[in-house]
Amino acid sequence: MKITKIGHCCLLIEIEGKRILTDPGKLTTAQNTLSNIDLILITHEHSDHLHTESLVEILRLNPEAKVVTNSSVGKVLSELNMTHTILEGNDEEVVLGILLEAFDGPHAEIYENFGQVQNTGYFIAEKLFYPGDSYIKPGKNVPVLALPVSGPWCKSSDAITYALQVKPEKAFPVHDGLLNENGIMVTHGVFEKNLADNGIEFVRMVEGETKGF
Repeated sequence: MKITKIGHCCLLIEIEGKRILTDPGKLTTAQNTLSNIDLILITHEHSDHLHTESLVEILRLNPEAKVVTNSSVGKVLSELNMTHTILEGNDEEVVLGILLEAFDGPHAEIYENFGQVQNTGYFIAEKLFYPGDSYIKPGKNVPVLALPVSGPWCKSSDAITYALQVKPEKAFPVHDGLLNENGIMVTHGVFEKNLADNGIEFVRMVEGETKGF
């Protein structure tokens, strides 16, 4: 599996001959020029995960790409006449030969009910778990975890505890698009040290970087 971090939570995942894009949000623009996209996964409707203008452009360049998401995002897409498939709750489906498993979990609290929307994490090909903005635990072996490390709802101690509970073999940072260069260096360092001390490899990744897993 090869992962390119477009930025924040937008990832290009290349696995089993398919190219999967996650959460094309407004904090990045590089996703708008990508081609040969087979599948787009959207975890929830917040604008840093779903930027409809970007999605329109991505689908213009990739008209055969399939969009998989939950009912809440689906309502937004239906208003734009965008074809999509609903995969939520604890359902699973093989899409384009790739096993996708849904894990609905509450959006981590920002403050009380502010920003609370349906959030669906996805386990991709029994290899990569991407929880979106949730600390949902899949309850199974996780080779690779896309781990949120920053944000208005994300406290480092909570995110590290979450990673220790999931116990992936490897984790890499997502949801860090609001951090400047210094913030990324410090935050990634905190996760790298504390996860390594507990037997989890933390693979630093910055915008535009590609790593093999």
